[in-house]
Amino acid sequence: MDGAGASSESGSAASSLKSMENGCSGKDDGCPKQVSPLRGGGSRNTSPLGCVRSRNTSPSRQKVVKTKPRGLDEETASTFGKAIHPDVQMEDNIWAMLPEDLLNEILARVPPFMIFRLRCVCKRWNTILQDRSFLKFHSQVPSHGPCLLTFWKNSQTPQCSVFSLPLKTWYRIPFTFLPQWAFWLVGSSAGLVCFSGLDGLSFKTLVCNPLTQTWRTLPSMHYNQQRQLIMVVDKKDRSFKIIATSDIYGDNKSLPTEVYDSKLNSWSIHQIMPAVNLCSSKMAYCDSRLYLETLSPLGLMMYRLDTGYWEHIPAKFPRSLLDGYLVAGTQKRLFLVGRIGLYSTLQSMRIWELDHTKFIWVEISRMPPKYFRSLLRLSAERFECSGQDNLICFTSWNQGKGLLYDVDKKAWSWIAGCALQSYNSQVCFYEPRFDASIY
Repeated sequence: MDGAGASSESGSAASSLKSMENGCSGKDDGCPKQVSPLRGGGSRNTSPLGCVRSRNTSPSRQKVVKTKPRGLDEETASTFGKAIHPDVQMEDNIWAMLPEDLLNEILARVPPFMIFRLRCVCKRWNTILQDRSFLKFHSQVPSHGPCLLTFWKNSQTPQCSVFSLPLKTWYRIPFTFLPQWAFWLVGSSAGLVCFSGLDGLSFKTLVCNPLTQTWRTLPSMHYNQQRQLIMVVDKKDRSFKIIATSDIYGDNKSLPTEVYDSKLNSWSIHQIMPAVNLCSSKMAYCDSRLYLETLSPLGLMMYRLDTGYWEHIPAKFPRSLLDGYLVAGTQKRLFLVGRIGLYSTLQSMRIWELDHTKFIWVEISRMPPKYFRSLLRLSAERFECSGQDNLICFTSWNQGKGLLYDVDKKAWSWIAGCALQSYNSQVCFYEPRFDASIY
């Protein structure tokens, strides 16, 4: 990079990720032990006569009825009742000769967070993250699934926890490789995470891959001021773009929209966003379009990434909307999440979806009162909202709770062991990937 900013990997990934192995520091604690199923130690005489008279439970005197589970074919049913012997010893000389390609394909299907526990098995697996063959297979397997990434600074030390929705488990990721100025969590997409911050008087932006602990600072924008940012990743093209809109405080209306392209490693200047009064600094990106809420004129401002132009959408907000968040769903779905009601006893949390043909918000769901009262006990309590793949996450700053809503299944669920350990925690959805490149 020529004048593109700093680039670092903060040491090798193998040494800096030891804290992610979650128990691989000791010799005996490194790998999970195999647990055999409980076996019966005999049978009790449960006859009312006790020892005086016992029932004849001999198999020869009992009528055996052969059945098979419903929906299974004959071959599957024949193996259904076979005993499982988990304590059978595997032949080391056979498994040691497993072809490397087959081994990499197997490991590529292991959940990313489990890889760090497997690295302590042997030296070969310890260097798996540098293996191009493994990364190739990893890029071809389906995604692990959505995760939630929480970021905060404790005594100026970056802290990060990731909650895996498929595994329902929290994992701690070391973020000490980040520079001190990286303070604001911009967002995440396809395994990459974007941060911004002020290094003195200079506004800077960086992208990183938390799993590989690699990061780099992006070149400075043409107008180096604190801006609203959003990152989008093209998985097919293996590239990413960052869109910088207006001033974060909305004071400077003359700043042009700038777009960073990872292929060109530079910022390009586009149309200045028309003078509007923004409702919120939160943005949503879906179907190659960026959306912002506006008060005057009332509705949405939409930025087309393919043309580089802004346009106004006259979609009026629901009445008595106290605070609204735009959330991007799959394909072209755009949601609005917010509280309705002027008084605390009448407030409720609702979700609307934008009708792109009529430009109206259609209500699709309401948060049940028991969840609403537990998440926000006070009427003026602040909450954050983010979404991905038709999943919407609600987080309460004061209560330290997280609530998840699945739009497709219409199901509400609490996030177990929520790791919002600080008042200034920042949350976004995250997809863990080893093959996500910062270039």
